[in-house]
Amino acid sequence: MSKIVIALGGNALGTNPSDQLTKLEKVAKIIVNLIKEGNQVVLTHGNGPQVGQIALAMEYSAVGEVKTPFMPFAECGSMSQGYIGYQLQQALQDEMERQGVKKDCVTVITQVLVDANDEAFKNPTKPIGAFYTEEEALKIEKEKGYKFVSDAGRGYRRVVPSPIPKDIIEKRVIEKLVSNDVVVIAVGGGGIPVIKTDKLKLLEGIEAVIDKDLSSALLAKEINADILLILTSIDKVYLNFNTPNQIGLDEITIEEAKKYILNKEFASGSMLPKIKACLNFVENSNNKAIITSLEQADKAFLSNVGTKIIGGK
Repeated sequence: MSKIVIALGGNALGTNPSDQLTKLEKVAKIIVNLIKEGNQVVLTHGNGPQVGQIALAMEYSAVGEVKTPFMPFAECGSMSQGYIGYQLQQALQDEMERQGVKKDCVTVITQVLVDANDEAFKNPTKPIGAFYTEEEALKIEKEKGYKFVSDAGRGYRRVVPSPIPKDIIEKRVIEKLVSNDVVVIAVGGGGIPVIKTDKLKLLEGIEAVIDKDLSSALLAKEINADILLILTSIDKVYLNFNTPNQIGLDEITIEEAKKYILNKEFASGSMLPKIKACLNFVENSNNKAIITSLEQADKAFLSNVGTKIIGGK
């Protein structure tokens, strides 16, 4: 039996609640296969599109005829954790019922501590929400002071800071639940970013989105997971990706991964953060990290499936 933290890629989530429910039926079958093998599972997920949609809806209603109260971005993040967690929880519970697995499943609304002086707050880079034309983006920038960037040639998206996660506030609760054989959904969207205030060191939400893979790696270390499993849209990590010369990597060491990073083998907006998250976990735990596709998740422990990142040289 292994304790596994599974970071679910955004491709597995839909663009709206009904679409998401349909997609999560597929996710649930694969995750329950891992649970049936006796593994203890903590599931994490992204929330970039969802938190952007919620924030936009809240802003629209705050300036419209109804004039609802303004909703801070951190609270929008907690809403996304709640509704995505609810749907994941329901999908897993239904699938466990169908397969005769007698386990409880729960979502933990998770806060993640970041440094208020993190350099990321000076340079927002994390895309959220919908795509806009350049003209629309410039108009919103002038009206609201947001920053927009061109994203993957599909249009312009709002970007917010993406600070480094320092601590999982609810880590002890999550660990207790896992030790009691509960399937846990946690650090949704990388967790709700919080800082400690100067005077009393109290927690306070802040406008940012934390990389969910980095938070997942930190959580995996904190609860002493055996494996960090990052699920994405491709079956394994490749050198020279998407070219005639691409080479699939079955297993790499920490040293090899760092060499590939120096050689800029991994795209900064896609695979690089996942590799860095795996390195953080492996270096701090001496356990194993795996990157593969959702479809291969329940076979990820076979020698020829996915990319394993291991300790040693």
